[in-house]
Amino acid sequence: MKNSLLDLSFDEIENLVTSYGEQKFHAKQIFNFVMNGKEIEEMTSLSKPFREKLLAEYVSNPVSIIKDIKSADGTIKFLFKLLDDNVIEGVLMKYKYGNTLCVSSQVGCRMGCKFCASGLNGLVRNLTKAEILGEVIAVNKFLGGSNENRKITNIVLMGSGEPLDNYDEVVEFIKTVSSKQSLNISQRNISLSTCGLVDKIKKLADDGLSITLTISLHAPNDLIRNQIMPISKKYSIKELIESAKYYFEKTGRRVVFEYAMIDGVNNNLDCAKQLKQLIKGFSAHINLIPLNSVKERGLVGASKHQVYWFRDKLEEFGLSATVRRTMGDDIDGACGQLRNKYLKNS
Repeated sequence: MKNSLLDLSFDEIENLVTSYGEQKFHAKQIFNFVMNGKEIEEMTSLSKPFREKLLAEYVSNPVSIIKDIKSADGTIKFLFKLLDDNVIEGVLMKYKYGNTLCVSSQVGCRMGCKFCASGLNGLVRNLTKAEILGEVIAVNKFLGGSNENRKITNIVLMGSGEPLDNYDEVVEFIKTVSSKQSLNISQRNISLSTCGLVDKIKKLADDGLSITLTISLHAPNDLIRNQIMPISKKYSIKELIESAKYYFEKTGRRVVFEYAMIDGVNNNLDCAKQLKQLIKGFSAHINLIPLNSVKERGLVGASKHQVYWFRDKLEEFGLSATVRRTMGDDIDGACGQLRNKYLKNS
């Protein structure tokens, strides 16, 4: 299996260039080509013998788009192929303020949340920094964008996998994609969603990034959360909320709590009252999610009426709450569904 140029830093590309007996200035050309999503064959300012040397050992991007499905609302779901033939997903969501790309951080997932499709086959492996970045570069090129005329404005690490379970590679990705030499996407336009790895949340706060932390809460107490999120058996809700407050205190960034509305599980008045007690006292927002039903999981989403009733109750209690806009539900909207369909048909 070939290596990827996207795995290399600028200094490493420079060393590669000189090892081939070429001039150092080609390193900047290659780096820019890679960030623009150009294949080695397309790097025509390099001599043909030089390109052939690169082609013998490298590909440009370790991620390629093998399928894209467009929703009626403009959302596009992508199936990506990696160099080892594993597949992952990404979703492009179009808003008035720009294009948000949801990227994966792992092949599969080991967290086992009962409402999620991405972990049905367990964890296969972590993605590298280059593979996560490769998703962004591939879609930016798909949209006709470039490094100078970027079409991706926001990134959410909310695809397949638990980002904080792949901590080092995810943090390196964030640092790289936000650098001026790369795609220069502001860290304030990057959100990371976690099911609640408390120790890693605190480490993220200490590492000084300025991203938005989004926590998959989905329950107001340990009894309910234990039923739907196995991670809660390791970290209690009390510990989770304390880590969220720590993140806010260290970074000054408001924390967002994701709350999937599950019929008969977490959508009654007592749950709303308990959320008030949990979250009051620091800057946080609750994002209510109409549940994408996953047939293998057996959970049913709350009705639209129930979701908006719950939001109104939270607002009555003085909490900041909104209902997430449903997008792409006609194209295997739940995370992991498209990948699972592809694997079954392969």
